[in-house]
Amino acid sequence: MEQADSLSSPASPTNDIILHPASITTDPPPTPPIVPIVELIHSQRRTQIPSRFKDYHCFNVLPQSSSPASAAKFPEWREAMQTKLNALEDTHTWSLVSLPADKLPIGCKWVYKIKRKSDGSIHRYKARLVAKGYTQVEGIDYHDTFAPVAKLVTVRVLLAIAAMKQWSLHQLDVQNAFFHGSSPQLINQVKEFLFSQFRLKDLGPLKYFLGIEVTSSPQGLYLSQHKYTIELLNDASLLGSRTVDTPMEQNLKLLPSDGSPLIDGSMYRRLIGRLIYLTITRPDISFTVNTLSQFLQSPQKCHLDATHRLLRYLKKTPGRGILLSSKGSLQLTAFCDSNWASCLTTRRSTTGYCIFLGNSPISWKSKKQNTVSLSSAEVEYRAMATITKEIIWLHSLLSTFGIQLPTPTPLYCDNRAAHHIATNPVFHERTKHLEIECHVVREKYQAGLILPLSIASADQPADIFTKALGKDHFFYLCDKLGIRNFHAPA
Repeated sequence: MEQADSLSSPASPTNDIILHPASITTDPPPTPPIVPIVELIHSQRRTQIPSRFKDYHCFNVLPQSSSPASAAKFPEWREAMQTKLNALEDTHTWSLVSLPADKLPIGCKWVYKIKRKSDGSIHRYKARLVAKGYTQVEGIDYHDTFAPVAKLVTVRVLLAIAAMKQWSLHQLDVQNAFFHGSSPQLINQVKEFLFSQFRLKDLGPLKYFLGIEVTSSPQGLYLSQHKYTIELLNDASLLGSRTVDTPMEQNLKLLPSDGSPLIDGSMYRRLIGRLIYLTITRPDISFTVNTLSQFLQSPQKCHLDATHRLLRYLKKTPGRGILLSSKGSLQLTAFCDSNWASCLTTRRSTTGYCIFLGNSPISWKSKKQNTVSLSSAEVEYRAMATITKEIIWLHSLLSTFGIQLPTPTPLYCDNRAAHHIATNPVFHERTKHLEIECHVVREKYQAGLILPLSIASADQPADIFTKALGKDHFFYLCDKLGIRNFHAPA
C-alpha cells in the first residue's frame, strides 16, 4: 500500500504551492478619478499670417483628370468638355464624311488642364480635344507641317512698345491675343467686332498669361514669373533650403563624366526644361541654364548639385524679373561678348548677347558656338555676326508694327581686334579662314545698319551670359540689364 500510494502521488518539493481555480480571486479595476469640466477661455488677441508665409496660398481644388472616365465624375470637367465641343461645332472644325475603304481613322483624346491666376486660385477648368497626330505617316497622311507660334522675343517687343507709348493692354481668350491702343472707344469697337465673329472671353486688362505676371506702374511694365518659381521650388522640395547669392559658383568647370551618373536622368531633364522656360523673364540665369542643359544625355550627380544651387538662388529671389521702361526712345542698342575656349571638352567658346529697345531688355542669349575658334578675336567676331542677324530680324519685326528704327544700331564689343576687323577692310585679308556668314558684320556696317563701338569689359552687360561671375560684379550687371526684384520687402 505504501508503494502504491507513492507511485500514485507525484513527489513535489515541500515549498511548492498548488493553486486551484476556485481559490483565485480578482479585484475590480480601480475607478478613474473624476475630472471636473473646465470651460476653456479663448484668446481675443488678433492673429495674422507670419510674414514668411505671405506669398503662399492654399486652395481646395478638384484633381486634374487624366481620362474622360475620371473627368465625367465632376460637373466642372463635364462642363469644360461640353464647352469645347460646342465651340468646335460652332466654328465648323470638321465635316462628317464616309471613311474610305483603304484608310484608317485617326483617334482623338481629351487633355485636361486647370488654369490658375497669379495668386494660385482657379481661373477655369479647360478641356481640349486633340487628334493623335503621332499615328500619321509623312507622305501618306500629310506632306507639310506648320505651326504659327510667336517667339517670346516678339511678345517682349510688343510689351516694350506698349510701355513706352503708355498703351492700355487688354487680353482676350483667343490663344492669348492682346489688343492695345490709347482710345478706350476704339478698343471696345474692336472687341465688339471680334465677339460677333468668334467665341471669345474678355479677360480684362493684361495681368497674367503663360505663367508670366505683368504689373503696370508709372515706371513701365514689370514682367516676372514669381508663381512659376514657387511651384518649381515646391516640386523640387527646396522651399526650406538655404539661399545663395549667385546662380553658379565662380570658376566652376563641369565635365560630362564628373562624379557618378544619376539613376533616373528624366528628373534632371524635366527640371532643366522648366528652368529654360524661366529664362523668359530671368536673363540672370541664362548662362547657368545653358551650361546645365549640355548634360541632358547623361547627367551626373555634380550636375544635379549645380542645379540645386541654382534653385537655392531662385529661392532667395523668386520675384525677380525685367522692367520694360516707359522712358526712352525707340532705338535699338546691342551688346555682345564671348568666352574663348570655355568648354573643356570641345574647346568651343560661349557667345552671349543682349539687345535693348530704349531702356528695355527685349532679346538675350547664351549659347556655345558651333565651331572651335583659333583666337579671341575670332570668337568675338563670331559673336558680332550672331547678334547682327538678330538685329536684322528685329528691324524686320518692328517694320511690320509700323515702326521705322533709326540707323545705325550701336553694337558694343569689348574686343578691339574684332572691332577693327568689322570696320577696316585691310584686316579682311587676315580673316579668310572665317566662314563667309561671319562677314555679314562688315556688310551690314557698310550698309549703315550697325555701328560697332568699344566698351570696357567691366561695363559689358553681355558678360553675364558668358561666364559665372562674382557676387559684386553679378549684381552690378543685373542692375544694368534692368533686372528688378518686384516682391522684395519694402
